[in-house]
Amino acid sequence: MSNYIEYKEKVAFHPGYYVKEIIEESGLTQEDFAKRLGTTPKNLSLLVRGEQSLSIDMAMKLSRLMGTGAAYWLNLQQAYDALIVEFKSDQELEQERVVFEKIDYKYFRNNFMLPNLPRKIDEQIERIRKFLDIATLTVLKRPDMAARFRSSAENLSEANTIKANIMMQIATNEALHADAPKFNKKDFEGAVDYALTLTESHTDFYDKIKAAFFNAGVIFVILPNISGSRINGATKKVGDNIVLMVNDRRLYADTFWFTLFHEIGHILSGDYGVSFDMEPGENEKLADEYARNRLIPSEQYDEFISHQIFSPQSIKDFSKSIHRDPGIVLGRLQKDGIVGYNDAKMNALKKQYKLRS
Repeated sequence: MSNYIEYKEKVAFHPGYYVKEIIEESGLTQEDFAKRLGTTPKNLSLLVRGEQSLSIDMAMKLSRLMGTGAAYWLNLQQAYDALIVEFKSDQELEQERVVFEKIDYKYFRNNFMLPNLPRKIDEQIERIRKFLDIATLTVLKRPDMAARFRSSAENLSEANTIKANIMMQIATNEALHADAPKFNKKDFEGAVDYALTLTESHTDFYDKIKAAFFNAGVIFVILPNISGSRINGATKKVGDNIVLMVNDRRLYADTFWFTLFHEIGHILSGDYGVSFDMEPGENEKLADEYARNRLIPSEQYDEFISHQIFSPQSIKDFSKSIHRDPGIVLGRLQKDGIVGYNDAKMNALKKQYKLRS
């Protein structure tokens, strides 16, 4: 390691740089100088090479030997440290700018009231950093930064990772500021049963579910989608609580309720993490099965499809009999390959929600 560092047009001189000059001018060897200084040759060598910061004890010894004040040497160390911080901060900002290229500032401006700062990239970076409560945007590149990713890293691009981490960080921060009671599994199961009674509602169900989950220690958050995040939903332990996040990109009745109950399945099985599109794995299959069977009881569904009568009216009638939105039933039929996805009359059964947390 050098005892001075050049960065752009500035140079930071370590105190060891000046000590080395003094030793050379004295005509002494480092070993002899160390003896006069009252330290070991190793400690002096580390200082001279810039590999060790100047201690108060060393500043005192140098001041006595050289007839200078200890503050002189301590100020040299302080000036060096300040420049190193400046250099590293600038280097970090350069790396943040690379990350920022994969982030759309409008997402924060439009959804979270961050100020409009056209062409002021560094200020935009600072605002996002502060909003997310992170030291640097570069941490967003790390898989599992904000929550465990169920997908392996090779299945995700860096942009996917950054955007998913942003959404999880927002959800986590909301949970941290929520004064919710400690998570209680039994109470949560009751809240889930209550949520099932709201599947036919198209207006105020979100606030009702959110309140019921909150009382059980689960913070339910629906976030605006970040294009390219590939995230469907996520669960995470936050202190004594659990955050359950759902992406709003597919807020049709079938996809909303399925995603919600898929994540509920993860919570009840104690499996926390981020769910992406086409997620593989046994835990995902179990969560899918839980969502299917809770939303549409298997025996009743099997009986319905056995009649082989699939029209908008038959779906409405069956949905009414099990107290579910017709879009939920249609989505299941389409997922199972029984009904096509391109039938306009069928798709008219799917209600699209407009929600914000």
